[in-house]
This record gives sequence, structure tokens and C-alpha cells, in this order.
Amino acid sequence: MAELTIRPMLAEEVQWMIDQAAAEGWNPGLHDAEPFYQADPQGFLLAELEGEKVGCISAVAYPGQFGFIGCYIVVPAYRGRGYGWRLWQAGMNHLRNCNVGLDGVVAQQDNYKRSGFRLVYRNIRFHGQRDAALPVLSGDPELTVLAATEVDRRALFDYDRRYFPAERSEFLSSWIRQPDSVALVSLTADAISGLAVIRPCLSGYKVGPLFADSQLIAESLLQQLLMSLPEGAEFYLDVPECHPQAVALAQRMAMQSIFETARMYTGEAPAMRMEGVFGVTTFELG
Repeated sequence: MAELTIRPMLAEEVQWMIDQAAAEGWNPGLHDAEPFYQADPQGFLLAELEGEKVGCISAVAYPGQFGFIGCYIVVPAYRGRGYGWRLWQAGMNHLRNCNVGLDGVVAQQDNYKRSGFRLVYRNIRFHGQRDAALPVLSGDPELTVLAATEVDRRALFDYDRRYFPAERSEFLSSWIRQPDSVALVSLTADAISGLAVIRPCLSGYKVGPLFADSQLIAESLLQQLLMSLPEGAEFYLDVPECHPQAVALAQRMAMQSIFETARMYTGEAPAMRMEGVFGVTTFELG
């Protein structure tokens, strides 16, 4: 029998993983491959049988002993042979010194618990449509809004770190420069007070991250992002259920809840300012 091999992907192979996610109905971003790979080139693992790709997993190790599992897929024709378990073990081994997080489907919680994960909160995916007239939100009239590429890089990375468990400068540098995306930063008294990105996906657009120092700032940034979309465009926002203001913002935008994930960790919930997380960056990388 052919021997299964598991190895880190090459940069050009990450698109294969994105394509598998699309086939599973996960609606990935059209240009996710490059920023994903920048997060941790050794953390995207490929399973092969005699050179044929049969599965993948992302196990991204961030600085500070934090990791995130995602993109865990075995090609349907090769399921039920134990390849998925071996991929899982390889991914977890890459993150063996980390507190590991994931956003898993709620139905798989018990399986993840058996691997040492525990539920901390749920994320809710909201769906909306860009109408000709956007809902009138109060916003923050005192803001200055700039393209994210126009602000000091170190200040941007430091701001992102408030709302994410680790620094991710390589990923973020690529994420805010995706083709056809819009990445905005708000300034209050010359200091960064919000970060928001919207990117095209296989179907519609996804907002993420949406980080802000206040609900008014989050509203202002979200409105700016939606103004960049064509009328009728569908968009998605992934919101921590544990943040009532974030849930309320999605509801005020007439968005509907369509999907949930279980945010789970192997250790304690990382220290970050959840009150500023109005939209998760991605379910794949955290």
C-alpha cells in the first residue's frame, strides 16, 4: 500500500488548500493564499499518497506560544482511512508548545474536547446585503479614516495586538494589501482607534477584522467598508457572541445569523480586549 507522507506546503500549494475549502462550502477569500502562508510557512501541512494530494491542515504558530488550527480537510474519496487523524496529530505536534485555538463547528465540540480543547465562547456569522440606502447609524464624527497602508506599520501592529492573542505582523502586512480589498484605519487625536478590512470571497465579501475602541467607531468603519461595495452585494461579519455590542451592531445593520462556530482553546483564554472585537479576522487563522 502507498505510504502517506505529510510535509509543509510550498507557497504555490496553499491555493490547493483554499480550493478544497471552497469545495467544502466554506467560502474562502479569493486572495487568501498569500497572507495565510505568510502567517507561518511551516504551519500549512499537506498529506500526499505517491504525490497525490489527499488532505491538509493549517497549524499556525504565532509568537508567544499561541497557535491556531484550521483548514482541516481530507479529500472525500480518501476519508475513513485514518489520514485525517494523522494530519491532526502532525498539526498539533507543530503546535506542541502552544496554547492552541480553533473555530470548530458546534457539532464537533465533543471530538475537540477529547483532544484537550474546551469551549470559551461562540462566534456567530451574520449575513447582510448592501442596499442602495445603508442603515443610518450614529457613527463617530470626530474620526479621521485612512487606508491602513498609510499609517505607521509599528503602530498598526501594536494596535492589532490589543485584540489578537499574538503579534502577526507578516500576516497583517499581506492581509491589508489583498487585491480588490479595502483596509481602513481610524484615528482619534492622531492615535489609531480602529482597524477594519473587507475582502472578496467566492460568494460576496467578508469583513474581518473589525476592531474598534468603541461601538461608534466600529459603526463608522463598517459604514465606510460597505460604501465600497456594489449595490446588492452580499457580505458577512463573524461576531463573538460574548460581545453584546458587536451582536447588536450586526442586528442594526439588518444582518441575519446563519452559522456558528465554537471558539475553543487547549489552555486558558488568551488575554486580549474582547470589548473591541466587533468582527473576527478569519475562522481559519483566528
